Amino acid sequence: MSTAQPPEGAQHGNAQSEGAALSGATLLDVRGLRVAFGGKDVVRGIDFTIARGEKLALVGESGSGKTVTALSLLRLAMDAHCSGSATFTPGSTPAADLLSMPLPNLQAIRGQDISMIFQEPMTALNPLLTVGEQIAEVLQLKQGLERSLCAAAAIKLLASTGIPEPARRAKALPHQLSGGQRQRAMIAMALACRPALLLADEPTTALDVTVRTQILDLLSDLQREYGMAVLLITHDLNLVRKFADRVAVMEAGEIVEQGLVADVFANPRHPYTRKLIGSKPVRNVVEVRAERAGAAANLLSASHLRVSYPVPVPGMRGWFRKGAFVAVHDATFELAPGQTLGVIGESGSGKSTIALAALGLQPFAGELLVDGSPWGRGAAPDKALRRTMQVVFQDPFSSLSPRMTVEEIVGEGLLVHAPEISGPERQKRVLAALWEVGLDEVQFPNLLARYPHEFSGGQRQRLAIARALIVEPRLLVLDEPTSALDVTIQKQVLELLQRLQRERGLSFLLITHDVDVIRAMAHHVMVLKDGQIVESGPLAQVLDSPVHPYTVNLVRSAA
Repeated sequence: MSTAQPPEGAQHGNAQSEGAALSGATLLDVRGLRVAFGGKDVVRGIDFTIARGEKLALVGESGSGKTVTALSLLRLAMDAHCSGSATFTPGSTPAADLLSMPLPNLQAIRGQDISMIFQEPMTALNPLLTVGEQIAEVLQLKQGLERSLCAAAAIKLLASTGIPEPARRAKALPHQLSGGQRQRAMIAMALACRPALLLADEPTTALDVTVRTQILDLLSDLQREYGMAVLLITHDLNLVRKFADRVAVMEAGEIVEQGLVADVFANPRHPYTRKLIGSKPVRNVVEVRAERAGAAANLLSASHLRVSYPVPVPGMRGWFRKGAFVAVHDATFELAPGQTLGVIGESGSGKSTIALAALGLQPFAGELLVDGSPWGRGAAPDKALRRTMQVVFQDPFSSLSPRMTVEEIVGEGLLVHAPEISGPERQKRVLAALWEVGLDEVQFPNLLARYPHEFSGGQRQRLAIARALIVEPRLLVLDEPTSALDVTIQKQVLELLQRLQRERGLSFLLITHDVDVIRAMAHHVMVLKDGQIVESGPLAQVLDSPVHPYTVNLVRSAA
């Protein structure tokens, strides 16, 4: 086994991190790792080490090779050709190369000495087994526990992750748990055998900011308790700052910079690292003067808005009537022309329900006016309101039809709202809308005939924005428009939206759980919890001087 070299910048930083990196107690030593698919390298000869008890973050944008690197260590990357070496020294067994050892030997290490937390627990967990059964299965296969003992051990593991009512949750199927609870169940499963190394692939990406902090604190506590090393795969730089000892930055399959977290963030040497660190959303909006804030009629207003969903009633009573789950309670708000109302809260707080009601897609009680008019006045008036208000969804890949070309997707609104326009004129307007969002035929030859899968995530979101703009709306509903994007692409999309608002005077109803996005975009903020507005007001008032404990917690978690 080759001797671990001190990471770049290891002569600075806190002594504890230095000691972990330089003690010589190397757990994993990766040298010259290459991963290829179909003869094309996606990981290009990278080197890194992880010491016992150390937390190393592997950072980069989508497609940089982070996840493939982690999967290749356990040879889980399908149809991949791996070369190089990954020497693993758990202490209980002799050092061995993970990339060349016989598969039965590697299978003994998987889940026992090295475990993995996958990015999306809903797809990683078996939908047909309870979470308790899935944790018990690991204990039975890896540690040979009797079945009678596995169930109790699974409940104890769930309890160690802080999940409420662990005995009851152990009997739940994955879809019956919230996102944070599913992630805790994945952590319990990964830690069942107290591994020496934990591979955590974007463990908090799909979670709300407060739940993200809880999961991060949980991993830190368990890492200290078990003394295990962690390889964290992420593109969240705030996560790296709070969690990791060292960081390695990946670009296009290569590690371009690595060192202690404090050193790399304080003095990034590579241009790509500087680009990542400088990708925090920047505020560049037209601020609203107090004297004119109430001068214009509101483009969107709601008074005592209430939205409920029917739910079954248990027992014989359910034969005769349905119950009701109230998703939004007595919400009152307004949005003036040229302004952004940011709606922030955790999953299940009612944010998207308000957006659906505003779009006339969800029945509601109370008053809701779009440009002074209510929904439900008839087909023609409602059609005019739909031209006034358009929507950009969270995931551009699922919101764009894979069977339609760019020309058909962007021009569809004109077919509905301006059917009198000729084909050539419609195509001209489609090209103009695409150019406005930064897409043209010089950059993308044969642009109009392309399909969504031929574009990156950020480019697909630009297509979604062009589709919304083509009918010249005055209000856009933005439902988590950047949460599925990398930090650099997120910044580009936000800059595009800010420019469109300045040039067109657009109003935005911005739904998000990202406090940084709210700071960059919003004029006014509305904080939702359990369907109720717990705090609202101008941006500075709500985020800089929060009053409600829930708002205080949101802002603190995002810091």
